[in-house]
Amino acid sequence: MPIIKSAIKRAKQTVKRRDRNVGIKRDVKEATKAFIAKPTAATLAKAQSEIDTAVKKNLLNKNTAARRKAHLAKVAKDASVKLAPAKKAAPKATAAKPKTTTAKPAAAKKPAAKKAPAKKPAAKK
Repeated sequence: MPIIKSAIKRAKQTVKRRDRNVGIKRDVKEATKAFIAKPTAATLAKAQSEIDTAVKKNLLNKNTAARRKAHLAKVAKDASVKLAPAKKAAPKATAAKPKTTTAKPAAAKKPAAKKAPAKKPAAKK
């Protein structure tokens, strides 16, 4: 058991992080097993989402995730399961408002002046 105050805190943080990481990895395994047991579009999406979450949290390497997702895609293809396309956001219906012409024109920006490169010191002989 650590004696130093900072080491005690570090040990507590490590336990918390480990619990969180183990939980995320468990979710990946459960989602993958659920998809393998019953291949559907919903379980495929869930499994891929869990894998992406693990990559985002640096628990899985991106190449490992790609390999696992490719395996899921192969199983999905063999089971004739297609992932539903992502829903597109419906365009916002805005009320037709007359445009006002009181807006000021944008000021033209001047290009930034380039600085001369710094001189290198002469090499000693």
